[in-house]
Amino acid sequence: MEYRSLGSIGWNVSAISFGAWAIGGSWGDVDDSESLQALRRAVDAGVNFFDTADVYGDGRSEQLLAQLYRDHDDIRVATKAGRRLDPHTAEGYNRENLTAFVERSRENLDRDALDLLQLHCPPTEVYYQPEVFAVLEDLKAQGKLRHYGVSVETVEEALKAIEYPGVETVQIIFNMFRQRPAELFFEEAKRRKVGILARVPLASGLLTGKYGADASFPENDHRNFNRNGEAFDRGETFAGVGLERGVEAVRELEEIRPEGMTMAQFALRWVLMFDAVSCAIPGAKRPDQAAENAAAADLPPLSDETMRAVEDVYDRHIREQVHHRW
Repeated sequence: MEYRSLGSIGWNVSAISFGAWAIGGSWGDVDDSESLQALRRAVDAGVNFFDTADVYGDGRSEQLLAQLYRDHDDIRVATKAGRRLDPHTAEGYNRENLTAFVERSRENLDRDALDLLQLHCPPTEVYYQPEVFAVLEDLKAQGKLRHYGVSVETVEEALKAIEYPGVETVQIIFNMFRQRPAELFFEEAKRRKVGILARVPLASGLLTGKYGADASFPENDHRNFNRNGEAFDRGETFAGVGLERGVEAVRELEEIRPEGMTMAQFALRWVLMFDAVSCAIPGAKRPDQAAENAAAADLPPLSDETMRAVEDVYDRHIREQVHHRW
């Protein structure tokens, strides 16, 4: 396993970490016993950083990670707050609500202080409200959280967020189908020593090559109910790419996939080619998935020729759909 510094925080985190959305819910049925096996397999493979949120299974994901904490107190867990708001408005990001969310996550995770709290893709207006970040500073001073950051939808939100000195991490969608963050944001984040968590690195499984254009998903899977942004931002599902177009692009990517890599590992290794990225956080529901993901960190770097070929696929199939939106 490769380890990278998480911005100014100073933690050395596994370059392939673990996104715990899937074990909470919204990805079809999950089994807690199998989820715990997946978490433990990840630790065995060298993973020491896990990302979750209070809304993943309404606390289910956090509670599973609390069990992992008990056996591995050297891991780091980042959670998120804000999406419990209904309606999800900027006004809801106030002291009372944020404090309540933090207290609930502390209980779910069974921790005196949260390792890292991230605002969970708040409305854009929140990034223009210094008082929200002042609340996070106060919660940090009270010892309820050690560090804080943001999870964003757009590059513009990311750039605005890191104007606040206390924001130490930014979680943003970055993958072969969402390349815009590398243009400007990455350099600015490096300059400010902000850690970058690359989420949705497999484009909701699309980049694994396992799905065809006629793929169907369970009713309780966001790849069924959020295809066009019905439940939350469309960009969270398949990275905002239409399924048919995405499958066509993946077929071309398979032709340039280096030998010895699965498509998932190829996609993850591509993310790690960018040194601004602290870690990629692919999800996993099964132990074999966790092991396959983790192994990507030990694969050799991609060649310049392969990187150019990936960019060409993006330019021809994907750029027009997503580049200007996020």
